[in-house]
Amino acid sequence: MNSIRILLIEDEKNIFELIKYNLEKEGFKITWAEDGKKGLEIFLKEKPDLVLLDLMLPEMDGMEVCRRMRAKTGFSVPIIMLTARSDEIDKILGLEMGADDYITKPFSIRELTARIKASLRRLQPEETGEKISRGELELKPEEYSATYYGHKLTLTPKEFSLLHLLCKYPGKVITREDALQKVWGYDYYGDTRTVDVHIRQIRQKMELVSPDNNPIETLRGIGYRWRG
Repeated sequence: MNSIRILLIEDEKNIFELIKYNLEKEGFKITWAEDGKKGLEIFLKEKPDLVLLDLMLPEMDGMEVCRRMRAKTGFSVPIIMLTARSDEIDKILGLEMGADDYITKPFSIRELTARIKASLRRLQPEETGEKISRGELELKPEEYSATYYGHKLTLTPKEFSLLHLLCKYPGKVITREDALQKVWGYDYYGDTRTVDVHIRQIRQKMELVSPDNNPIETLRGIGYRWRG
């Protein structure tokens, strides 16, 4: 674990020092930026393994920093958004902007460490088997590749894993809790709204290719399934 480099973009020095002290005890290497602009510069220069990104930052807010990170480097680096806001819309916007996860202040170091480890562990799909074909959708887990009606889908790691889970068990209902456990990890502490946001993102990307046919079915109050 001591080779993992984390970039913490946080303008409150006391929070930085607390996180740095505890994560370094876990063996992580921590780099700090105190504003969004500097954080983006360090990200592009040093290419960390994971980013902890505060939402409210001087110079450039966390949403914009996240958007620019994704535009520059894609989804190869997990981004966990730190927010003092309890408003659900901020969490949803963070996920839609490309964050893998979010955690609301105040949070425990134990919870933060669990989120970090889960994000790093789930960055690549566990499945190494053969490709899966479901109608016009084809998934190649080892290549992290998804094509729909011959068009490549640009999916985040979590979106790919969630879509793979649905396609692996066509016709079976995947509850939100099941999805959190299998895609985000058993030590994930988030709420089920996270799953809904990712499903919506997947649907939107598929509908850009085929507007009239979306095979992901919602079972209200329960979860989702791939129409098999």
